[in-house]
Amino acid sequence: MLIGTIAALCSLLFFLLFASFRFGLEVVWTRFARKKRLSSRRESEWSRGALVRWSSFRRPYEYLTDLLTAVRWTVRPGSFVSGSLFLAGIGLSGGIVLFQSLRSAALLGFMLGSVPYLLLRMQLVSRQLATRLEFLPAVELFYQCYLVTGCRHVRTALQKTVEERRLPGEVHVVFDQLCRHLSVRGDDEESIRIFSLAFGHMWADYFGSILKVALSEGNNVSDNLKELIGDMRKAQLANQQDRHRLLEIRLANFTPVLFLALFLGINFRMNPQGSYQYYVVDPGGRGMLLNALALLFGSLIMGLYLSRKKM
Repeated sequence: MLIGTIAALCSLLFFLLFASFRFGLEVVWTRFARKKRLSSRRESEWSRGALVRWSSFRRPYEYLTDLLTAVRWTVRPGSFVSGSLFLAGIGLSGGIVLFQSLRSAALLGFMLGSVPYLLLRMQLVSRQLATRLEFLPAVELFYQCYLVTGCRHVRTALQKTVEERRLPGEVHVVFDQLCRHLSVRGDDEESIRIFSLAFGHMWADYFGSILKVALSEGNNVSDNLKELIGDMRKAQLANQQDRHRLLEIRLANFTPVLFLALFLGINFRMNPQGSYQYYVVDPGGRGMLLNALALLFGSLIMGLYLSRKKM
């Protein structure tokens, strides 16, 4: 009875803190987005001072915005962070009730709060793997369209590349997204940064740098594109080997989950009553399962990190 009352009070306090923090976060990021849209105009002294005060939010805001745009999630950064904090609060409250330990509650809150970001990263890595081998044919098609347009208009060449509809599905979507961003948005560097992030390898960074030079200076970059295509053809075999390594890393990440499920299944099959008493009723058994989940969570994070390094 006492534990239930404490859990209810903790949950009520958390919801009040969550609502207050979410409101404050939305206000801060709304003001920052407004300042960013108006940054190209002439600003007053007060506006410049406000931009300096909110400059600490620029990098994480742009980073999260680029990730959400690259994955094409229609979620605002403020809502994404608020949802993560909400899950972290649920984990914290649930940890206090289930494990009655501050360490376990903090660990569970951290894992649940990190779930949205991990899902975002996992989907991005999956799409990067799906487009890794098709990037070279896409660049070759863009090079042909660039030569046809007279090596003068990059936007026209991009539009023609998209309209050809000869690109694979996911690659076509990314190129179409870049074409639309360059036509609608005023920040070409941001559009190219999102494009490079959607592919996630050094060849996309090189291609984005070539596009940036062509858009900003208007230079003929046909020789640079030809050299890039030649280098990519030489490295195509290595790219296929790296793709196999990435698949091995992803399989290794999910293997411990299968072993844990197999271990629990055997225990519950052989001794249902004893397993229930230890893993469900006993706080020590629940703590052991939480530690196992924490190790699996760390393995998943390490796998995502290694996948990024292999890109």
